[in-house]
Amino acid sequence: MQGITRRREFSALLAAGLLLTVDCSKAAASTQRVSIALAARHSLYHLPLIVADQIGYFKAEGLHIDWIDADSGSHAVSLAANGQADVVSGAFEHTLDLQAQGLNFRAFVLQGRAPQISLGLVSRRLATMKSPADLKSIRMGISSVGSATHWMTQHWMRQVGLFSDNVQLIELGGNVSESVEAVRAGSVDGLCHVDPVMHYLEQKAELRVLAETRTLTSSQRMFGGPMPSACLFAREDFLKTRADATRGLTSGVLRALNWLKTAGPTDILKVVPSPHWMGDRALYLGAFEKVRDSYSPDGLFGKEALQTAGRARASRITDDRSNWKTLGQSYTNEFVQALKRKPAL
Repeated sequence: MQGITRRREFSALLAAGLLLTVDCSKAAASTQRVSIALAARHSLYHLPLIVADQIGYFKAEGLHIDWIDADSGSHAVSLAANGQADVVSGAFEHTLDLQAQGLNFRAFVLQGRAPQISLGLVSRRLATMKSPADLKSIRMGISSVGSATHWMTQHWMRQVGLFSDNVQLIELGGNVSESVEAVRAGSVDGLCHVDPVMHYLEQKAELRVLAETRTLTSSQRMFGGPMPSACLFAREDFLKTRADATRGLTSGVLRALNWLKTAGPTDILKVVPSPHWMGDRALYLGAFEKVRDSYSPDGLFGKEALQTAGRARASRITDDRSNWKTLGQSYTNEFVQALKRKPAL
């Protein structure tokens, strides 16, 4: 009788083990891998993604994110265009360029409503300048040609009356340490980059910011209106064939944006990995406070902001093949609006 009981116990344990294995297999099968290409992953520009990943919002949606670090925003775009990445986290204006090239990419959730990009001159170089005419001989560090830092530099040059042959553009990539080293070594006279790098160099008195788009106000001053910036975008066929993954990414970003609305300094330091702080947590928090209001409150692409982006691109592209129709094809609010109808969001 005792042997029968033990056999029954063993059978029950075996059955439970098999059920557990099946459940684990189902969970593993339901997890979707999504690759996201981006440059300067440790920057505040991508903070909503970092928050969503660290807190577990993406994991809760059944997503496993494969991060693909790119040298620049334009490099991240090329990875997606070549099929090496599913999604890009980058400047909204990239979608306008892609549409003009006949590549049907759409942005589906907005992370930033201001570019967060600053442009400044190295303090050592600034001290030698006698007049605005001296700007015509500077070497400006950018991530790469065709990236948001390049576009910001072009916009600033138009505003101060400089022509393309007045300024030498130096491509530095998105690596933080290389950009800082270029400033300190005298390889560049100026730098166009995002935070916390620019804030770090400011606080060290190594650079003076001349133009910035860290806030809604400064961004509107630069571009003449609200400017959509960091967002997630992908090919149209990805949005259709992998709608569940797209919804999961959108949900994760929206939850992160909501979390950032009320996050305090302690919350930020608990969630953001220390390598992002550039060795100084107080400096990192200071940089965050400067850009706090640049994050989108709702993930939606607004009409006025889209028109600003269209005008900004038209000002730098003389042979523009895009128009207001392709502007409308460069984004969708469908996924954000669908999630916002749910009580949880």
